[in-house]
Amino acid sequence: MDTETLFPVGGNLPVRRLGFGTGGLVGAGYWGPRHDDPQHSVALLRRAVERGATLIDTADNYGPDVAEELVARALHPYPDGLVIATKGGVVRTGPDVWHIAGRPERLRSMCEASLRRLRTETIDLYQLHRFDPEVPMAEQLGALTELQQAGKIRHIGLDTIGVEELTRALEIAPIASVQNRYNLLDRGSEELLELCERRGTAFLPWFPLGNGTLTGGAGEVLAEVADGHGATTGQIALAWLLHRSPVLLPTPGTSSPAHLDENLDAARIALTEEDMARLDTVRDQ
Repeated sequence: MDTETLFPVGGNLPVRRLGFGTGGLVGAGYWGPRHDDPQHSVALLRRAVERGATLIDTADNYGPDVAEELVARALHPYPDGLVIATKGGVVRTGPDVWHIAGRPERLRSMCEASLRRLRTETIDLYQLHRFDPEVPMAEQLGALTELQQAGKIRHIGLDTIGVEELTRALEIAPIASVQNRYNLLDRGSEELLELCERRGTAFLPWFPLGNGTLTGGAGEVLAEVADGHGATTGQIALAWLLHRSPVLLPTPGTSSPAHLDENLDAARIALTEEDMARLDTVRDQ
């Protein structure tokens, strides 16, 4: 498989499958800035694009507001071919403290605020961070569809959903992407991935590197495959995602230029069928 093949998000937004996530540019618990000097994050975002990343994944509650503002500061005016994805639908009130806010009027105001921070008239991919259980799905998706029809968002995505929810959502609105936790060890969304493959829906796996759990959980097998390619275990974990399915679009985040380069270089690793079979043995779920 050519892991650097472009994937058409929504059928008309081609991106390189290995992108860059901005969660690592904000402080612990997604609260406040990570660095006293925002120029560090600005330089990192620019380096990601210079290295060929064409999908930038952010969210209004990272900071809150901080990550979106950094994206605009670093990359606006956005070059042709760069796809900016953001998320709305939750409100962060402190480190690791947030609540769902899915009423239509709230979603519209959140989207308008993201448009201002990102300095754009249209958001390429606007992802509902969570479905609000207190609001009918049709009302939440209806608000996003209205924003889409008004030209304020190009495509709609959903975060942290199941197969049944996606099936219902697809009856209401066109869904271009889903974003669920999925990595070498955590494959609880396997059935959802299969549905995305059948429909050509982009799947952006969050915590693609397991949030620090992969090395311990994968044990010797991951390390041995990495040694065979002169790579790090993190690179093999990302390469596994790129080989696992053509609809997987990992967007690992970092605040380190060296780690950014390491992550993006994973797209060049060609895993063999034997590698994939060996890595399949380390799954936890």
